[in-house]
Amino acid sequence: MLPNLLTLLRLLLTPVFIGSFILGFYHTAALLFGIAALSDLLDGYLARRLHMESTLGAFLDPVADKIIVAAALVLLVQRDPYLWMVLPTIVIIGREIAVSALREWSAGQGAATLTAVSWQGKVKTVSQMVALLILIYKDLYLPLGIALLYLATLLTLGSMLHYLYKAWPILLDKTPPDSLHSPPKRE
Repeated sequence: MLPNLLTLLRLLLTPVFIGSFILGFYHTAALLFGIAALSDLLDGYLARRLHMESTLGAFLDPVADKIIVAAALVLLVQRDPYLWMVLPTIVIIGREIAVSALREWSAGQGAATLTAVSWQGKVKTVSQMVALLILIYKDLYLPLGIALLYLATLLTLGSMLHYLYKAWPILLDKTPPDSLHSPPKRE
């Protein structure tokens, strides 16, 4: 229950974060984003530690993460529409779409374990959250924020390639998807 409440908190913080950012209250927006990022770390830890993992949590947690990260990236591009900000945004959001599609597809093939969250994905998430927090704050540490954003972008690409590598044998299977789920036809 508590882990799911933390995930819901992250979802509820997102519009408040967006409003704070749009109004130019960058320190408040950074604080809200930081709380959301900490809730992401805490909800997963508590779910595992307290044996409170749930189907709802498994669904909501990545959705909440992707929504607040995509919102932060889009807001940062809107504030600083420069190539140095646009490129990582496209890579990070594109990776999230690609990996989500790969996870959905692999689950449909009965191979969901191929795209289970890996340590690379967790490192990517932490570096991404720290980079975005610094960039949202804006005043100090901008070079550090940019460096961490590019590190997060490289980790993002690396984790996507890791998932694709694991799923590649199934992706190359010449068996039509429908035949994977139905018994062989008798003639």
